[in-house]
Amino acid sequence: MAARTTPYQQTPAMLVTSAALFALSACATADTDYPSLAVRDAERQRGVIEAPSLPEPVAPALPRMASTNVLQQIAALRSETVRAHQQFLDAAPAARRAVSAGAGAARASDAWSGAQVALADLETRRSVTAISLADLDALFADQATGFDPVVEVAEARDAIIALLEEEDRILSQLRARIR
Repeated sequence: MAARTTPYQQTPAMLVTSAALFALSACATADTDYPSLAVRDAERQRGVIEAPSLPEPVAPALPRMASTNVLQQIAALRSETVRAHQQFLDAAPAARRAVSAGAGAARASDAWSGAQVALADLETRRSVTAISLADLDALFADQATGFDPVVEVAEARDAIIALLEEEDRILSQLRARIR
C-alpha cells in the first residue's frame, strides 16, 4: 500500500518556495523608489565664515622680584653656606697633611686610618654646605609651582653649586692620593 501524503507534510516545501519568491520580488522594484544620494538644500552650507580677530599683543610683564620673606630666606641660606664652606676650607690643610702622611702607608696603619678620618671629616663638612642647596631646591620648587619669581633663588643656587664644586675638587684630589 502506498503511503498517503497529507497536506501538512507538503507545508515546509511550500514555505521555502514562498520565501524564495518573496525575496526575489524585493530585488525587482523600480529604481525610482530609492531616495537620491545628492546633497539636499538643508545640507548646503550658507553664510560666510569669518576668521576671529586676533587680540592685540600684550607687552610682557617685567619680571617681579621675590617677596621680602623669600629674599631673607635666600640671604640666610647663603650666609650659612659661606660659613660652612669656610669651615671646609679651614679643615682642608689638616686633611691634606693627614693624606700626605697616609699616602704611602699600609692599609689599616695609623697614618692611613688618620687620612681616612680626615677625609670623612671633610666629606661631613661638604654635606653641611650641601644642606643649603637642598633648602634652596625646595624654595625654588615652591616659588616655581606658585608662579612666583625664581631668578633670585636660581642665582643663589648657582653660587652654592660653585662652592660645592670647589669642595668636590679638593676631595677628589685627596681621595686620589690615598687609595
